[in-house]
Amino acid sequence: MDGSSAGISGQYARSDNNHNRPGGRAAASRRGRYRHATVRQWDNNPRTNPGRNTFYRSSDVRPSQYLQRRSVNPAQDFKALIKPEIMDDLVSQSDHFGDRYDGRSHGQYANSIKQYTSAAKRPLNRAEQSQLIRLLQNFTVTRRWDWRSLTTTLHSLTSAGVFTPHKPMDGRVKRTQAALLSTLLDAIIFKCNQKPHARYVDALGVANLLWAMAKLVDNGQEQTSELKETVTALLHLVNAQKAQFNAQHIANLVWAMAKLMANGQEWTPELKEAVSALLPHVNAQQANFKPQEIVNLLWGMAKLVDNGQEQTPELKEAVAALLPQVNAQKDQFIPQGIANLLWAMAKLVDNGHEQTPELKGAMAALLPNVNTQKANFNPQEIVNLLWAMAKLVDNGRKKTPGLKEVVATLLPHVNAQKDQFNTQGITSLLWAMAKLVDNGLELTPGLNEAVAVLLPPVNAQKANFKPKEIANLLWAMAKLMDNGMEQTPELNEAVVALLPHVNTQKANFKPQGIANLLWAMAKLVDNGQKQTPGLNETLGALLPCVNAQKANFKPQGIANLLWAMAKLVDSGQALTPGLKEAVAALLPHVNAQKDQFIPQHIVNLLWAMAKLVENGQALTPGLKATVAKLLPHVNAQKDRFIPQHIANLLWAMAKLVDNGQALTPELKAAVATLLPHMKTLKASFKTQENTNLLWAMAKLVDNGQALTPVLKEAVAALFPNVNAQKDQFNAQTITNLLWAMAKLVDNGQALTPRLKEAVAELLPHVNAQKDQFIPQHIANLLWAMAKLGELFELNLVKSTTEYLVYQISQYPQLSQQNISMSLWGVMVCCARLFLDSNANKNNVFEKQLAALFSRLENTSPDNVEDQSVIAMAASWLGRACPIVPHYQTNLSKPQADFRTLLQSCIPSLQIEEEKSLNALPPVDLLLPDHNMVIEVQGPSHYVGGDFNTRNGSTLLKIALLQKSGFEVIEIPINQLRSQDSMKLCIDRIKTRLKIPPKSHGSVSLKSGSADEKYGTALYKPK
Repeated sequence: MDGSSAGISGQYARSDNNHNRPGGRAAASRRGRYRHATVRQWDNNPRTNPGRNTFYRSSDVRPSQYLQRRSVNPAQDFKALIKPEIMDDLVSQSDHFGDRYDGRSHGQYANSIKQYTSAAKRPLNRAEQSQLIRLLQNFTVTRRWDWRSLTTTLHSLTSAGVFTPHKPMDGRVKRTQAALLSTLLDAIIFKCNQKPHARYVDALGVANLLWAMAKLVDNGQEQTSELKETVTALLHLVNAQKAQFNAQHIANLVWAMAKLMANGQEWTPELKEAVSALLPHVNAQQANFKPQEIVNLLWGMAKLVDNGQEQTPELKEAVAALLPQVNAQKDQFIPQGIANLLWAMAKLVDNGHEQTPELKGAMAALLPNVNTQKANFNPQEIVNLLWAMAKLVDNGRKKTPGLKEVVATLLPHVNAQKDQFNTQGITSLLWAMAKLVDNGLELTPGLNEAVAVLLPPVNAQKANFKPKEIANLLWAMAKLMDNGMEQTPELNEAVVALLPHVNTQKANFKPQGIANLLWAMAKLVDNGQKQTPGLNETLGALLPCVNAQKANFKPQGIANLLWAMAKLVDSGQALTPGLKEAVAALLPHVNAQKDQFIPQHIVNLLWAMAKLVENGQALTPGLKATVAKLLPHVNAQKDRFIPQHIANLLWAMAKLVDNGQALTPELKAAVATLLPHMKTLKASFKTQENTNLLWAMAKLVDNGQALTPVLKEAVAALFPNVNAQKDQFNAQTITNLLWAMAKLVDNGQALTPRLKEAVAELLPHVNAQKDQFIPQHIANLLWAMAKLGELFELNLVKSTTEYLVYQISQYPQLSQQNISMSLWGVMVCCARLFLDSNANKNNVFEKQLAALFSRLENTSPDNVEDQSVIAMAASWLGRACPIVPHYQTNLSKPQADFRTLLQSCIPSLQIEEEKSLNALPPVDLLLPDHNMVIEVQGPSHYVGGDFNTRNGSTLLKIALLQKSGFEVIEIPINQLRSQDSMKLCIDRIKTRLKIPPKSHGSVSLKSGSADEKYGTALYKPK
């Protein structure tokens, strides 16, 4: 046996000629490196041995007449390639010339295979490959082959698809294929390691071999250690040969390195050096690149950047040098080139490349060609084009008429080619359409139809989607629904089909995939998707993954995860231990990455924590610390918040404070920072945002936030929106607005004409939507109407209360808070009817009052407010009080001064202060001998402190005292500003007590005067 040659033999029977080669040499073999293939052993020369034997080309010694007679041209069919005589001749030549054989005839044969596939315009199919490889088991490769034969053979066989691993594949074919590839790679590595290279290595060979390496991997060949070693050896040669590469070589090399990276090649120093060596030559040869080469270069650079290549000045210069060539050669690009160019530009921009005028110009030049060639794009190209459009728009590209036209042009072809899209194509298309819609593209019939035709294939191919595709599909469907797409049965089926595969592949999702999946599930549920057992199971499978990968989430992922969990809980998902653990696992990473959150993230994070706390999440030290870390960033980024952000931020801070978050200096500062923006952006707030802002202001004030002039102005700026947006109110909006205005007024907001107008617009809408209110709404409405007292016309209050008390009577289960608020509201309505002698009394209210009281009389609330409501209801109904509230007394200075003067004027008068009568709230002054009560009324007794419109608390107290048999005199403190005015009030009291008053000069006491109206308002017992 020739010690310098290597042959591959399988288990197939050879032709008879193989047993009697020319020269009488019998075939012999020894067991080689492959377990299932017999590979002849190399000579003992190490790879570093330069090899001193003289090479002779086979044609120089003996022309391959037999092969030439049987050489295959493209016109011949495949059978001509697999005639045994061809292989017999190759084996004969290899054996005959031994060490002197250079492999030229083998290279010619490999090239003839490539010519056949080129003529057929396709690689070998599985059947052809199998037949050919049976023949190639005797295809002998040696280290003595010259560089050109090796490069031609590997490049040709790879190009023809000889090494493509089809599935399924016969085991013997697979082993023979692997052995042949291995011997080729081994010989190439040997050649690359020879020193010096100049005598045989050429630029074309290096380019072709790296192209072949990339193609092998791209066709599914495993990146074995031998293949990686070959790539590394070739990369060294790129730098050495850089000056020899022409335009085509450079394009193919950049494409090849990008393909290798895309298929898992590590970003090695050799690869970095090779890329760096080539980039300057792109610029130098910019005028020489043909259209296909321009495409390959831009695609390659985009792929490299997408896989970690830094956007160096050299790379940016190379891109900039090529973009004008795109414009200059725009009419010469084939459909695939157009698609790849737009994909590449979108990918570069997505990775941080600036949208320069040159880049915009190149894109603008290509878009009309999409329309022109629309009928020629294959499925993959349609996918790439729509993906590119979506990415460009998502990165700030304007939705120009040209871009919209391109999208509209491509959508019908999605429908036409719907059966040809693979799982990646389906995913990318749905993702692209979702992104376009999310960035403002109209949800046209064409787009709806394109989505609709893709949904059934999702169900049909559900088992074939990779983890990333599953995440992107669910994200896309959620995003489309969030932007108005109808939740069709097909969409529901697609969602249901994918959820079990989330569970199955849970260990394979990357951090971004986990974040997208949870976000998608939250959005789907928020838009009406039922929380099925399948969805709950999927959520349960993902939550441990959040904990496991907590350190790997990016800022956006953290924000989306917390938002999603909060939204799911808000939609009825149980706050399980697993969910709590996931939240707790993420909070430290919010703190660690606090400086990297953009405005949207800050908003979502604070909103999420507020929602979680609202739904039962404990306000832990970790959660408080996270809130504290985020608040300074509200101030730092204040000018970047849009109206929705401002509304959500203030809502979140109010909700947190309402659930126990301290009103810290940082929180107050954040509120103060946002208030001026409320005023500036007042016209931009939508109905829900306007409502949330007023609710938030009311909640903050109710929890101790000072009602500063700036806050009052910010609130006042929103009132006109209530009137303007009245036709958009729903039940919750009406409730929150009335509650907020009542709270604000109760805490000192001025009763301006704008506020009165806003309040007046709301109450009629309560009647219009009376069937839509839930118990909490009803309780809040009854409370708010009652709190605003005489601001509402009595008949309107009466009719509205009738509707509401009927609705609440239909709910057998009510919270104690809702019962208490409703009971108080109904009592105030009864009080107003009681105090108005002209009003028709309504026994229905008394019955509802009794029914509500019966639900509370056996409870023991621990706060004075609820205790007081029970006591007042018992008094109103004439029942024994089941509880004795412990009221706090508050003796005001005007009250004390007036009491002192009254006592001095009538020394014999018995006066008791802050006395609780019949378990009712304490009265200011009681004259027990006369069964009279004097109430010194400060501004808190009037709506907006106007000393004219009494609030519900005041009206109820007066009515209860009168029902208990007391005569009540109300004295507004604005009538006690001087000694003279106080004496005038005392004289009127004397008149009631039948004590003659002293003369006070010219002070008028005529009936109907302001003094009479406010100074001695007298209500006799009924």
